[in-house]
Parts: sequence; structure tokens; C-alpha cells
Amino acid sequence: MKQVLRWIGWIVVVLLALVVLAAGALYATSAYRLSQTYDVTVEDLPVSPDSATVARGRHVAVTRSCGDCHGSALAGSTAVDNFMIGTLRAPNLTPGGVGGTYTDTDWIRALRHGVAPDGTPLVFMPSWEYYYLSKEDLGALIAYLKQLPPVDRQMAEPELGPMGRAMMVMGQGNFRLSAARIDHEAPRPEAPEPSPTAAYGEYLSHSCEGCHGQDLSGGPISGAPPSWPPAANITPHEAGIRAWTKQDFFRAMREKKRPDGSSIDPVMPADMGKMTDQELTALWRYLQTVEPKPGPDT
Repeated sequence: MKQVLRWIGWIVVVLLALVVLAAGALYATSAYRLSQTYDVTVEDLPVSPDSATVARGRHVAVTRSCGDCHGSALAGSTAVDNFMIGTLRAPNLTPGGVGGTYTDTDWIRALRHGVAPDGTPLVFMPSWEYYYLSKEDLGALIAYLKQLPPVDRQMAEPELGPMGRAMMVMGQGNFRLSAARIDHEAPRPEAPEPSPTAAYGEYLSHSCEGCHGQDLSGGPISGAPPSWPPAANITPHEAGIRAWTKQDFFRAMREKKRPDGSSIDPVMPADMGKMTDQELTALWRYLQTVEPKPGPDT
């Protein structure tokens, strides 16, 4: 009996040692990736302070759901606070926060490339979505951010928990660093002119991928709190929106109601429903062209 207990003890010790080694390797690898620097070439963009440009920038900020992470006044917010995932704090973008020190180049580097002014990667910043913004939309967004009323609030840096670090190292979903995901040297695709077309809808759809996935088939949202429901399948599959009409889609976006009258979970950003009729038509037309997918749970 003593021999058996001794063997069990050794097995427990070995397992604990392996856990400690794995945790150490995970921390070291994640710390290395977070400390890497990226030397990116930043393009020149027109950043005009005129009222029309600022208004366009506000529309971009609202419909791209910047406020979901940064707060309604864009003055910073804690998007996720979970021991295993981490404390994901979004910075104060107003002149009372990072907006007070960011140059136009800093804004472009952060939004287009996911890189901080010191060259290190930004955490949980979906720059791979903003990478596709046209020069006009990105310039307008920066113009809007620069004229925000200052809010005196300092946000601490985000902190990744063990699961958050593991997902970051494995490059999973929203925890995959945008700076590592983006090909900074590749020619950026030209954005289509605003119009009620599928091509323009594809341009707008990049903001949907963070929750609905790159193939838009939905499923569990990477990095979301456990209380969040899975994202819906928005492909033209029978498990998605095949049976929906354009009017159904507009109602879902603007009234948060499904065709059967049931309510869409508040996790779905209501601000996306503030797209113009032209934008929603374009997005609807694009969704009709994507490959139907059954979704991960079908």
C-alpha cells in the first residue's frame, strides 16, 4: 500500500511540475509577443477638420461600434473583467486620454496596423477590421476623434489572464494580435465607392467578422464573457438567414427583432442599425452572395 501511495505521490509531483512548466512557457511566449515591436510604414491621409468630414467620422465611429469597447463617450471602458480571460480595458480616446498625445501618424498606426506609438502590438484591438477602411473614412474617423470633448480619465493597460494569454499565443479569434495578423507590406485593397451594391456591402461587413467569424457563420464569440450568447449565423443557409427578406434584415438591424418577433440579444451592437438605408441595402446584398454555411453547432 505504501508503494502505491508513493507512486501516486510521484505522479502528482510530476503532473504539478508539468503544469508549472507549461504555465511558465505560456507566460514567457505571450510576454515575448506582447513586447515585440513592429516598424510599419504609415501612409499619408487627408485629415480635415471641416464639419462634413467630422460628421462622416462620427458616423464611422458609431456604425463600426467603437463605443462598445471604448464607452459611449469614447472615454475608455472595461470591456471584459474575468480572471481566466483577463481585464480588457479600452483606452480613453478623447484629448483627456491617448487622444491628447496621439499624432495623426499614431492614429493611423493604431487603427490601420494595431500598433502603439512605441511599436508594440495593441491588445484586443480589431485593427484587422479597420485595415480595410478607405482613406476617406479613416481620415474622417481620425478628424472626429481629434475634436472629441476631453474627458479626464486614465485607463490602466489591459491585463491578460491565463486563458487570454493561451488564446493570444494560439492566435485564436479576437485574441490574435492584429499587428501579427496584418501583412503590413501588402498593397491594401482599394475600397469601393459608397453605393447600394454587394461590393460596398463586403467593405462594410468586415465589422461583422469579430463576432460572426470570417465566414459569418456565427458561433461562440472569442474572448466574450461566458454570459454572452453565440453569434448568429448570417449566411444564406437554412440555419442562417436564407428565409429572411430585406425587410426582415432591416428590422433586425434597426429594431433588434427577428422575423418571428423575438428580440435579438442586446450583445448585438444597436449602433450598427444606425447605418444608412444605402449601407444596410449594400450589406444585405452582400450577405446574399456569401457561401452558405451550416454554422459550428448545426
